[in-house]
Amino acid sequence: MNRRALLGAAAGATLLGGRVGWAAADRPTPGASPFILGLNTSTIRGQKLGIVEIVEIAAKAGYQGMEPWLDEIRRYKDGGGSLEDLAKRFRDAGISIESAIDFFEWSVDDPERRRKGLENARRSLEILQKLGAKRVAAPASGATDKPVELPRLAERYRTLLELGDEFGIVPEVEVWGPSKTLGNLAEAAYVAIASGHPRACILPDVYHLHRGGSEFEGLKLLGPASISVLHMNDYPDVPDRTKLTDADRVYPGDGVAPIKSILETLASGGFRVMLSLELFNRKYWAEDPAAVAATGLQKMKALVDALPVPASARVGS
Repeated sequence: MNRRALLGAAAGATLLGGRVGWAAADRPTPGASPFILGLNTSTIRGQKLGIVEIVEIAAKAGYQGMEPWLDEIRRYKDGGGSLEDLAKRFRDAGISIESAIDFFEWSVDDPERRRKGLENARRSLEILQKLGAKRVAAPASGATDKPVELPRLAERYRTLLELGDEFGIVPEVEVWGPSKTLGNLAEAAYVAIASGHPRACILPDVYHLHRGGSEFEGLKLLGPASISVLHMNDYPDVPDRTKLTDADRVYPGDGVAPIKSILETLASGGFRVMLSLELFNRKYWAEDPAAVAATGLQKMKALVDALPVPASARVGS
């Protein structure tokens, strides 16, 4: 067996096995909930708020984690804001930055675009490190119109992971349902495993798994090291899933997604996951952002509290 195969096998043990590669601080403690509830700032993105105000809204609603977008942080920084002060605001609010959203082109075939994409990734990682972020989403930005060969993609993902190592931040292979690259869970799992990196992981999304034709049963084949963040949302019942768009996402529990089964799979599998509310619903964007954030949290909490787990392990207990 060659070195690449050995590395792939090691990563496979991490993703498909148990807690290999999991930081001790990320392991669930006895009686603790397997889930923390987080706000992806897309959910109230349409209201065009500043990141400071969004943190305040999230804290007041009771979120434990957040997934901010880099463009919001850059606007704050470019407007004279201090990253050290922003990091303190997150800490004082008791909110951890479990992940963040950015769109650097790490996966594209064009070498010049990929070089620039990694430069952009480095700049983003520098910002996130100062904020104390743990992870950053790595979708196949710029490579959605035609498929990239998976072995090449795995090599490029490893390069990105090694860059992340310099800053202590883990890029997550994100599933985008409509994309011809990393459009389903199986492709993301292959890329993560074949990268051969001990911190390779996947960022799934309830809507995108359905939109890309991934069977939710596939989550049962993954181990707890493979997923630390799940984009939480729901979708309506439509005959053709390919007609769904981001704007069709609704609050978890308000659609037809098998969310109860998904959460049971993660809870019983030993996962510790931030459920990150990620919506792009124009109706919600026209509403009071504090009310939207609070409603989303309440709906996620109700779903978690309904799981067949001891009361001591429920969110907020």
